[in-house]
Amino acid sequence: MVTKRESPGKKTTKRKTVAAAPELTDGAAIAVLESATTASMSIDPEVRRQLVAAEAYFRAERRGFAAGNELEDWVAAERAVDSRLRQTLVA
Repeated sequence: MVTKRESPGKKTTKRKTVAAAPELTDGAAIAVLESATTASMSIDPEVRRQLVAAEAYFRAERRGFAAGNELEDWVAAERAVDSRLRQTLVA
């Protein structure tokens, strides 16, 4: 009788790769903001995070990427994005 032999090594399984969130370009950010309506008073948290990240990056770029102000850039970016979102939703 023939029996199936298994190797004593570890079995490997393919790991599922998680696709990274697509980068949000300026045009896409504007489209997201313009598509918001008063009927939809919320925005996807991941989209908001991408908008804040882009805004914080541009703030850091304007100050020459000097170290030490990352938190201030992020907080200011959150305020700016939230303000723009409120203006868009009200308009």
